[in-house]
Order: sequence, then structure tokens, then C-alpha cells
Amino acid sequence: MEKFRAVLDLHLKHRNELGYVLVSLLTVGGERTFSTAVFQCPCSAAWNLPYGLVFLLVPALALFLLGYVLSASTWRLLTGCCAPGARTECGAALRGALVCAQLSAAAAVAPLTWVAVALLGGSSYECAASGSAFVARRLCFGRSPGCAAQLPLSTLPSGPGARRAGPAEGAQGPVAVSFLQLKFWKIYLEQEQQILKSQATEHAAELAKENIKCFFECSHPKEYSTPSIKDWQQVSSLYTFNPREQYYSTLHKYVNRNEKNRSIRSSKEDAVVPVLGFVDSSDMNSTPDL
Repeated sequence: MEKFRAVLDLHLKHRNELGYVLVSLLTVGGERTFSTAVFQCPCSAAWNLPYGLVFLLVPALALFLLGYVLSASTWRLLTGCCAPGARTECGAALRGALVCAQLSAAAAVAPLTWVAVALLGGSSYECAASGSAFVARRLCFGRSPGCAAQLPLSTLPSGPGARRAGPAEGAQGPVAVSFLQLKFWKIYLEQEQQILKSQATEHAAELAKENIKCFFECSHPKEYSTPSIKDWQQVSSLYTFNPREQYYSTLHKYVNRNEKNRSIRSSKEDAVVPVLGFVDSSDMNSTPDL
């Protein structure tokens, strides 16, 4: 009973602080859920910036106003100010301003949490920044001339007549990839990475076994075929989409390369399409798995 009373006293003593913590946790959960289930960047130079800013600021503004509406102090303040015969001297106005400042600070907890979590997630900022030519110029200031071409803004339709991009739209307008093909594409990449990891592990184990054997036997290793440095660089390059070629990964493109120059052939139609970014975000391309 004494422990329960101590917990109750603690709750009553720090009621406001616990309330702020609860509001912050609920806001974090709501932002993460909304960002995962609802947020979908349109991938359009005309819509990226307003879409990202709306997702970042409009819910924060709504939470700020909701904090005012749900506070009992707001209605007390309005009732006191608007009541007939209410005092309007300097002292009353100062106290009203102080209460208003306290209400603003309390109401700002949820919106500030929303903005902070959204910026940490990066999806809304990335979407908004990729649609801003000003941000593109700032990011590429003092860099190579090809910097701007590597940004998502350069691979999106622009101009006053640009329409909102669909789920698979890129540099040359709509990308001719259906929903079922995208599904197959992701299945292929998953299988490719699993088999690549398995074969790489087996190949590395055999090579290590042979080297250790030769070390202890003081002998020379037998000839062992492994990809060259150039081969590894080729399959590690950024994936580019070409509507004339149906390659599902850089490795797929490499094994179908021109046998004469032994390198991946690039063309003017190759483009980095943000919608197909999942091709370069596979397991073997992430640093923790290397």
C-alpha cells in the first residue's frame, strides 16, 4: 500500500512532465506509422517540395492547434478575457500574456516532436529537397559538373507542364514496368543476393582453405580463378535503368556485357530512377553485411 501511495504521489508531483512524455511518445508512434503507411513521395520535380513540406508542417500545425483546443487553461483564459466587465489594466494583460506563453510552450511539445522525428527519419526532407532547384545548386556548389545529374531532381520531369509522377516514373516519362514485373524484380533481387552471398562464402572458404594449406605445407597454391578488381568495380557500380534493356541488377547487366571490351556498356538513355532505388539497397550492398 505504501508503494502504491509513493507511486501516486510521484505521479501527482510530476503530472505535467509525465504528460509531456506521454504526448511525445504518442506523437513519435503516430509520425512513424503515418510516415510508413501514408507518406509516398510523388517523385516529381513540381510536387516533391510542396508534398514534403505539407507532410512536415501541416500535421505539426494541426497538433499545435489541437494542444490549444484541448487545454482547459485556454478556455479559462478566453472566458476571463471575454467576460463582461473583465479588467483590462496592465497587470491583467501581463498575466494573460504569461498564461498564453505557457500554453504555447505546452502546445508546442507535440508539433516539435513531430518535426524532429520527421527530420530524423529523413523521408520528408529528402522528398522536399529533391524537388528544389535551389537545394540542388547549393549541394553541387564547387563540385564537378556531373553532380547535378546525380541528384533525383535531374531524373524527374520539370517545368510548368510537369504532371505528377506515377508509381514508376522516371527520367524518360513513365517507366514501362508493371506492378507484377516490379514484384518479380524484387523477388529476383532477393534470390540473387542470397545466391551471391552463398557462392561468395563458399568461394572465399575454398580460397582461404587452399592458402592456409599452402602456408603450413610451404608450397605454392594452385591457380584459382577469381573475379578481377575491374570485375568487382563493374558489379558494384550504381544501377541505371534503360527502357531498351531488361536487366534487373548491375550484376545481370554485367554478365550480359559486350565480350569485346569486357565492361558494362553505357548509353545516353541510361538514367538513375529514384523509384528503382531498391535495386541498390540490397543486403550485399550494405556495409554491415560486408
